[in-house]
Amino acid sequence: MKAASFVYHRAGSVAEAVTLLDDYQGSARILAGGQSLLPMLNMRLWRPGALIDINGIDDLAGVRVEGGTTVLGALVRYSTIERDPLIADRLPLLARVVRHIGDRQVRNRGTLGGSLVQGDPTGEMPLACLVLGAVVRAVGPRGTREIPVAELYEGSYATALDPDEMVTEIAFPASVGHIAFAERCRRHNDFAVISVAATGNRGPDGRWSGVRIGLGGVADTPVLATAAAAALDGTDLSDAAIAEAGRSALEVIDPPTDVRASAEYRRHLVPIDVARVLAELRTAGASTSKEKTA
Repeated sequence: MKAASFVYHRAGSVAEAVTLLDDYQGSARILAGGQSLLPMLNMRLWRPGALIDINGIDDLAGVRVEGGTTVLGALVRYSTIERDPLIADRLPLLARVVRHIGDRQVRNRGTLGGSLVQGDPTGEMPLACLVLGAVVRAVGPRGTREIPVAELYEGSYATALDPDEMVTEIAFPASVGHIAFAERCRRHNDFAVISVAATGNRGPDGRWSGVRIGLGGVADTPVLATAAAAALDGTDLSDAAIAEAGRSALEVIDPPTDVRASAEYRRHLVPIDVARVLAELRTAGASTSKEKTA
């Protein structure tokens, strides 16, 4: 199929893009990488009155540090996340999960901001940004506002952004000590059946703090297993503690049944994959500790 007719605009600045969004009163869409938008247009799932191309706004493609915060522009490509040494050093979870997204062609075009706005509940970037405590900076006619990723989604593919707002930046707090990630797919780099990400800090005594566990593909949005993670603070991530966290994570999920897996199968996988990722996190912390004492 081909997309329904629409008007095309190429914005030269954020202000111009926001003005165009306001002019179209909710019937326009932002075009960034287009890896999710264009297929939806071609299948006529979306029929916007206009597309506003923001690829010419160079200010949206930067990576910078603001004290302890790392800021990525909305137009930062997956390929940049994959290769940028600053991102690898400060946001290793992003650099880890991006390798699971599509193929080389998709990663050369897809953008961080586009992924967050798309709001795919199986998406790797929304999950990673949630676990890392990222904040989205959005600009509209009423000015700029900051929206924690934990508050960004109202449901599957639905964000809290107003129709005349656009994402310009994503800000990440100081990076954590250790990360772990796992994803199950029917085929290599296909949409995830379930994904799990975990972060945390291991102290000199082997005890963990600040543990965060996020799950994708098991609800309308990516979710945090807050209670499961909190129970791990102060522990050494023993096998028993990890197993209990896996069981506790079931409390926050409401998995769908779709062409990739049943709700029952996803529910079966959650304790297994949470335990798997937490065991990897424990190993990463122990390995780093040995390197420091060597």
